[in-house]
Amino acid sequence: MKSNAPIGIFDSGYGGLTVFKEIHHSLPQYDYIYLGDNARIPYGIRSFETVYEYTKECVFKLFEMGCNLVILACNTASAKALRSIQQNDLPEGKKVLGVIRPTTETINQYTRSNKVGILATQGTVLSESYKIEINKFHPNIEVFQHACPLWVPLVESNEIDGQSAHYVVEKDLQKLLEQSDEIDTIVLACTHYPLLIPVIEKFVPPTIQVIAQGEIVARSLVDYLDRHPEVENQCSKNGSMRFYTTDDAKSFEEKAEVFFDQKIKAEHIRV
Repeated sequence: MKSNAPIGIFDSGYGGLTVFKEIHHSLPQYDYIYLGDNARIPYGIRSFETVYEYTKECVFKLFEMGCNLVILACNTASAKALRSIQQNDLPEGKKVLGVIRPTTETINQYTRSNKVGILATQGTVLSESYKIEINKFHPNIEVFQHACPLWVPLVESNEIDGQSAHYVVEKDLQKLLEQSDEIDTIVLACTHYPLLIPVIEKFVPPTIQVIAQGEIVARSLVDYLDRHPEVENQCSKNGSMRFYTTDDAKSFEEKAEVFFDQKIKAEHIRV
């Protein structure tokens, strides 16, 4: 096991860059490798077994590249694959963390009505991971969910400002809010969705908080490294970032700038 290793960030595509951006902002001194499995998206409509296999392949590729700690910056992978990988597959000294637990642990800090809405991919909603985890930490909070299968394609095709995006977002928000008029907090439980916040805010009253996960996950990682010096001491700190995609690198670079707010250089990789 390497004593100096980058932190791995995995996502099925581009969305995890919104989480990585916040992690890098909070912890710029560390080295990072980002891996997007763009060749096999979308994960959100795939079976549990397929998501598990794809995620495991990418996590182990990051292990091969020297990472001892990998963050699944993908809600679908966190919902469908994280626990199985943690329980069955981890080599000694390797760690894998997800994005669901940091959000569900702290959701009580945002809601006053104890009525929380979850907007996510179909796979995350069907997994009921958010309901299970929130009820475990905060059994007094009631959770309402709605799947938004068109949101990721809207973001990735850069149609955020178009009329179709406004129509789709408004309809999905209506379907969520129809479930309870006491919802005061909405969690964007897909890492693509923060790019739609300007549209979302047009259709929700100001009394409802809309929460993106990036800052929550970043704070959680800072805390995790503080509490686990045996992991933190293995992380290399040269301030470097490397980006890899299983699809076309040039296409990844063009779209990644929208999610990461800066130009990046990517390489194609096979897993």
